[in-house]
Amino acid sequence: MSARRRSPGLLVAIEGVDGTGKSTLVNALARALRRRGWSVATRREPADSNLGALAQRVGRDDPWSGAVYFTLDRHLARPSLEHDLARHDLVLSDRSFYSTLAYQGSELSVPQRRRLAALQRSATCAPDRVILLDLAASAALERVRGRRRVRGPLEELRTLERVARAYRALARTHHWIVLDARAPASGLVREALGRLELPPSSRGRGRRRPRA
Repeated sequence: MSARRRSPGLLVAIEGVDGTGKSTLVNALARALRRRGWSVATRREPADSNLGALAQRVGRDDPWSGAVYFTLDRHLARPSLEHDLARHDLVLSDRSFYSTLAYQGSELSVPQRRRLAALQRSATCAPDRVILLDLAASAALERVRGRRRVRGPLEELRTLERVARAYRALARTHHWIVLDARAPASGLVREALGRLELPPSSRGRGRRRPRA
């Protein structure tokens, strides 16, 4: 199964370590784009919260198995994603397979990382654009603590530091849009809209654009 698709919809993924404000940006961007005439769907990963929780628990001690569970979730959600891409001009996703490459992949050997990257591209649709919300791991962890909930098994300082480095390396390699997550939400939306270089309305639907 190939990651290539014929759907005209544009897939934009928002990435970053926990606590960077991905969900906030996804929702704010969606509102801004709809005001500009775009038909927008929003999604988040993992699609199945139970499968995602299992992937996190397993992945803490066995990153490859954790990555496989996340990939299974992604594969199962692919029909729904393709449906959204077929019906909308643009789909905004809170995370993509790059999240697995950053979190679990950064604990694997180089050959394993290559295998994992190939597995991701066979399991789901590759994003057309990726926005990385960049934030120091310590600041991200403070935000997580401020949520007043039990932290997930991957929400530890050393883990987030490692993942943040992996994200920055991916951003350099794939020429992502990198935004400073310390900026206010309104500023992030303006910068994201400017750097995405989207048409002013849904009349731009169907144009070929380079992949991330």
